[in-house]
Amino acid sequence: MLEEEYAPRRVKPFHLRRLPAPEAPFTWTIRPATPRDLPDVREIYNHYVTNSMVTLDEDTMSLREWRAKYAYLTRLKLPFLVAVSPSGQVLGYALCAPWIQRRAYRFTAESSIYLRAASTGKGLGRALLVALIDAGREAGLKQMLAVIADRGAEASMALHRSLGFTEQGRMGDVAFKFDRSIGTVLLQKSIK
Repeated sequence: MLEEEYAPRRVKPFHLRRLPAPEAPFTWTIRPATPRDLPDVREIYNHYVTNSMVTLDEDTMSLREWRAKYAYLTRLKLPFLVAVSPSGQVLGYALCAPWIQRRAYRFTAESSIYLRAASTGKGLGRALLVALIDAGREAGLKQMLAVIADRGAEASMALHRSLGFTEQGRMGDVAFKFDRSIGTVLLQKSIK
């Protein structure tokens, strides 16, 4: 080997180095969902069904099932929102569904929020939940609930608590997914 092969590599002076390109800011727009968004919504949700405890569904949902759910929530005038990138890609969604389907519970709804894996940790979940709370209030809801798995959904739990949801109860071992028993935590927020 030559002596220069042992010499440390020279580093350009700071003023001659190329600066890395700044990262583009992560931006989005939140708007009501449309039927055109449902294939993306299905893809986002089914990812969590097959890969996490965030939802306790074990079966993926078809596009037909999402269309029926969209029609049902639209008929009830409940909020169903999507967050889209500047290029139009759906980054996540949030919706309110009836808590119990008896008329007396019509002012109480359960929230659901799901983000594309690459969109987590950037403030989008918080923005969607805030928008969902506002849309729920405009729709005449008085109480918003969240049912969260007691394991594997720590970020969701922290998000809801940071926006004023309070724990109302726990149920242990009420679900079974990925060969594990799972409990749930019920959180509630008054949005009058």
